Amino acid sequence: MRWSQSFIPTLREDPVGAEAISHKLLLRAGFIRQLTAGVYILLPLAQRVRLKVIEIIRQEMNRIGGQEFVFSALQPAELWQTSGRWDTVADIMFRLQDRKKAPMALGLTHEEAFAFIANQSINSYRQLPQIWYQIQTKFRDEARPKSGLLRVREFTMKDSYSLDIDQAGLDKAYQAHHDAYCKIYERCGLAFTPVQASSGAMGGNESIEFMVWTDAGEDRIILCKKCGYAANIEKAVAKVIPYEEQGKEILALEQFPTPGIRTIDQLVKFSKEAAADKQIKSLIYLADSELVIILLRGDHELNEAKLQSVLKTGAIRPATDQEIKEALGALPGSLGAVHVTKEKHPKIKKIIADLYLKDRKNMVTGANIDDMHWKGVSVSRDIKVDEWVDVHVVKETDLCHKCGHKLEMIKGLEVGHIFKLGTKYSEAFRANALLADGSSVPIIMGCYGIGVERIIAAAVELYNDQNGIIWPLSIAPFSVVITPINNADPKQMEIATKIYDEMNEDGIDVLLDDRDERPGVKFKDADLIGVPFRLVIGKSIEKGEVEMRSRMDQSVKMIPIDSVTKVLKARFTLTQTEK
Repeated sequence: MRWSQSFIPTLREDPVGAEAISHKLLLRAGFIRQLTAGVYILLPLAQRVRLKVIEIIRQEMNRIGGQEFVFSALQPAELWQTSGRWDTVADIMFRLQDRKKAPMALGLTHEEAFAFIANQSINSYRQLPQIWYQIQTKFRDEARPKSGLLRVREFTMKDSYSLDIDQAGLDKAYQAHHDAYCKIYERCGLAFTPVQASSGAMGGNESIEFMVWTDAGEDRIILCKKCGYAANIEKAVAKVIPYEEQGKEILALEQFPTPGIRTIDQLVKFSKEAAADKQIKSLIYLADSELVIILLRGDHELNEAKLQSVLKTGAIRPATDQEIKEALGALPGSLGAVHVTKEKHPKIKKIIADLYLKDRKNMVTGANIDDMHWKGVSVSRDIKVDEWVDVHVVKETDLCHKCGHKLEMIKGLEVGHIFKLGTKYSEAFRANALLADGSSVPIIMGCYGIGVERIIAAAVELYNDQNGIIWPLSIAPFSVVITPINNADPKQMEIATKIYDEMNEDGIDVLLDDRDERPGVKFKDADLIGVPFRLVIGKSIEKGEVEMRSRMDQSVKMIPIDSVTKVLKARFTLTQTEK
């Protein structure tokens, strides 16, 4: 490609409103332009990168036996109603009606559609296992789209689905995808870490996210640098330290007035006996139309993803003030579980307590009377806990549950997610297979997603400097840019064109900067768009040499004109090996 014939609209200044590095540089370097909030046009340079990422993904998916489909992005509401997700994902789903007023949606994912096809086509264990995948446009109505390609409303995803007859088959497919994902990210040049994650609305009992460490990431990751434990904050667990308070008197239960006190912090200031870690925080949630009390230490936050996993229900929400008042007789701020029983409080299904409250004594909590609290609360004596579980958000001050080392919290950008779905969707769509003995069992599914544009943005977040993007060779829009110093010099242009033609003939992605611009402008633009290698055609041609500069390490090497293609191809091989 000749630069003079290319559409590469570079900008000299950072665009107003762009905060993430990838957002700034992809705009400045002429890769993307915004159409509306959360919707971007991928310009020719970005499309070249995108296609390279897609080809790497396709190769690795095919390598593990994947078969490629193309499903419709437009889906009937019945699919989502059958799975039960029509209501649970309503806030992020684009919906519409056709001319017959039939409800439709733009797919934000395709579990339902793949399960539908499995129901239509799979009937025997002899047809399994299967790995099906597609690379398709998805739509998600993000409330706050931002950061360029990092949080958008339209994006490309590779989503694949494994279909197996038993758990052992799912485990094998899950591991195959895990290994394929690692290979994909390695080939794309990304530094990444697999972390344990919550399955969320997808369902299933096990999932892993693939994270790139960057301040632009919106996920909080708990990490142990000693043993390597890593988990999304929604899934992270910490070592539970048994509570011990030797020789301290166990106080009697006693009520005391707390007028106007509604929060943990207010109570800390109001009473010297009510430090945050000496309080019991009482939260009321609605799950499957029943109320549940969740107890936490006052200085801990509730992890809703963990709670949802514990309750094994699709949707949970905080109870309303009216629901709480009817069940416990008080409003939030004065709630507690002391003396709460199913007999006295029939609207309460169960009491769940976080493990960090086990054996705690002399605590403070609400008395279920407005503006009143209990002190001297001994949990084992005064509260009938139905279930002890880990439902709090892990903090940096916590210790690793594996090795006891102090945990750290860092920001991560999710570039892929794999799930063990189990039979949630196959049961909903009656996707069953007959066994050899004639019995019918639901197909066991796994789901595996990669965000294509996320990989592009992550690469820019990881590899950049003050001059622009530094693309990994494998996904760079061009591998080489040829830059004649003086376009008016016929000898320079002759050699530049000759090398350009040879590289094209050899299948190298090469860009010839034949613009009538100053050398400084050409160099700045080449650095900005991030081409891995630059060949400078200048006065050194009198010695039969051209200059080769690496964008990654800025190293410079003079190479014979007749050996340019050979030397570059050898350097490509070395660069890929180093990655």
